[in-house]
Amino acid sequence: MRDHILLLPILFIFHDMEEIAGFIWFFKRNTYLFDRFPKVMNTYRGMTHTGFALAVYEEFIPFFGISLLAYYFPKDVLYGLWFGIFMSLTGHFFIHIGHSIYIRKYIPCVITSSICLPISILILIKCAGLMDWNTASVISTVVGIIFMIVNLKIAHGLAHMVNRKIRADKTQLIPLPEP
Repeated sequence: MRDHILLLPILFIFHDMEEIAGFIWFFKRNTYLFDRFPKVMNTYRGMTHTGFALAVYEEFIPFFGISLLAYYFPKDVLYGLWFGIFMSLTGHFFIHIGHSIYIRKYIPCVITSSICLPISILILIKCAGLMDWNTASVISTVVGIIFMIVNLKIAHGLAHMVNRKIRADKTQLIPLPEP
């Protein structure tokens, strides 16, 4: 089990670097998606690179923190939390691939999602077989999933708070040189 624990933050970093590098660029060049899919896209309306990167960093903290705790203190509760968080990340990959298929367009996250999804499924299957499934591990797995859903909302809220501050303080914006 310990052999797989630290793969969670590694897969997260690998995947989210594609998001950080391309999401804002993608949204600026595909503004029609905000009208076509307002419920989903309004989450990203007015997003800045700084706000988005901060949200990704905030999401990384539990991925890394729980992985370290589960690695150094192998307990059923920590393994369950780790498993739930890993399941959430795997679901995240499915959602990205589904969005890309639905809009019939490349989204900056679908390449790494396509690479990470089969790896994540294999890791989850392997670890599910290695875990001691008792009441504590089952409950902590569910808690891990719920925690990541709540954490995603917090990360988006944090990003929007930073975005508002950046837009209000124009001195924070770096002017681009004229071509």
